[in-house]
Amino acid sequence: MKILNRVANKQLTLILRNRFELVEPATIGHHLHYGFMDSRVRSMLQDVKIVGNAFTVRTNSNDSTMVHKAVSMAREGDVIVIDRTGDTKHACVGEMVVYAAKSRNVAGIIIDGPCTDIRAIREIGVPVFATGLSPITTKLYGISGEINTIIQCGGVAVKPGDFIIADDNGVLVLSQDLNYEEILEKAEFSERNEPNFKRLLDMGKPLSSITKADQLLEQTNDEYKENDR
Repeated sequence: MKILNRVANKQLTLILRNRFELVEPATIGHHLHYGFMDSRVRSMLQDVKIVGNAFTVRTNSNDSTMVHKAVSMAREGDVIVIDRTGDTKHACVGEMVVYAAKSRNVAGIIIDGPCTDIRAIREIGVPVFATGLSPITTKLYGISGEINTIIQCGGVAVKPGDFIIADDNGVLVLSQDLNYEEILEKAEFSERNEPNFKRLLDMGKPLSSITKADQLLEQTNDEYKENDR
């Protein structure tokens, strides 16, 4: 078993964090091609949005000792990200873990596996992202596990301190070696342009013309040119 010191995200400032809160992961998805967790890891609540630094946990199939320790160590605004090492049967997060997370003002919990006690989780209100639900839970064995090490969740490597953005559409992990300012500028530009796109659509302009899809087809597809005449 291993517990390492928490890792700060040195690139992230309060201003950048506040700007990320206003941007959807799906908008970033127009510009970034990696860091997105598999769609099987999805929100268990509706209308949620979380941002925060990753506080990572790895635990084996039926031992949740490290999950209990991690939720006791996490700080306000952290996102607890849990690697279940391939287990899809046992729920390591339920009512008491989520209640403990709320007491520490944790931003959310992301699990590469199922959770349980969904009614209680909805009442507590802490955003939980999981692969589904299960009635069988992990136990406290103290056999193995790690905190604040590099883990895998939803097909993405997650390092302690990585920046997490998640909403109903899915989960995005932004590594600290990425340029956050550049990512934000592109996403913010796209979101500022959306009202203009809608206005042009309302005026009857084809989407393929607005997005320049027609232009790309004309450049690359001779058959398209023939059919368009």
